[in-house]
Amino acid sequence: MAADQRPASERFVLYRYDPSKVAATIFVCLFGIATVIHIWQSYRLRARFMIPFIIGGLFETVGYIGRIISSNDKLALSPYIMQTLLLLLAPALFAASIYMILGRIILLTDGERYSIIRQRWLTKIFVVGDVLSFLMQSAGGAIMSGADGDADKRKLGENVILGGLFVQIFFFGFFVVVAFIFQIRGRPHLAHLSPSLPWAKHIYVLYSTSTLILVRSVFRVVEYIQGNDGYLLRNEVFLYIFDAILMLAVMVIMNVVHPGDIARLLKEKNAPGSVVELTRDNSSERKRNASNPYV
Repeated sequence: MAADQRPASERFVLYRYDPSKVAATIFVCLFGIATVIHIWQSYRLRARFMIPFIIGGLFETVGYIGRIISSNDKLALSPYIMQTLLLLLAPALFAASIYMILGRIILLTDGERYSIIRQRWLTKIFVVGDVLSFLMQSAGGAIMSGADGDADKRKLGENVILGGLFVQIFFFGFFVVVAFIFQIRGRPHLAHLSPSLPWAKHIYVLYSTSTLILVRSVFRVVEYIQGNDGYLLRNEVFLYIFDAILMLAVMVIMNVVHPGDIARLLKEKNAPGSVVELTRDNSSERKRNASNPYV
């Protein structure tokens, strides 16, 4: 077969740099450690809603293993596809767990009347949006991996991924707005809650982790808009600054302030004969119905 005579800028190249084995190894270790800690914390606190988050951590870990393999042979297609897809999709799995945390905060604080979306629908709406984003990015990655030199097919895959990233940005942005409105509207109620209900630190964790994922998603959008020969894809350092470090920060923040506390308190609050105090003055505002239909 004749060599591709197109200019280098018009040809699809797996890597336009030599992947760093050292950097990839460091992040395999860091993501692996953070993921193992999350597995232990979630098991100990019985926080099953963190399973997608843990899978996202595994995606990150294996994705950087793919980059280690690529550092030995940057022309090998399989490790390139592995790292591309897993690193692209991991944040969508982080998002799925983050969306579920807000619903549990609302239930724990008896603050549904302050949310612009009923708790029953809140998690469903955002998780559906997250699944849509995940599927679009997966489909786009599959199309690109099967392009085999077909420029039109590769461009279609990139556009589908871009669409998935825009969906992710939209839902994450809306999620932050919903959380902020809940906090502002419920401020008088939330201010009188017992200090034993740690809603505040968890909602600020939601803001910080959501912002980190939003920044990373915007980076990915710019990366795909610039194309395979774009400035971002010609410089490996940007992947580590705007993706690896930010996603590791998301995992570590969740390690430090693990949302399993909310799951534990919510179970105690909804248990028959619960004595969990909701208000500072130890008034009778406790759990009113052990069979809450929104749990």
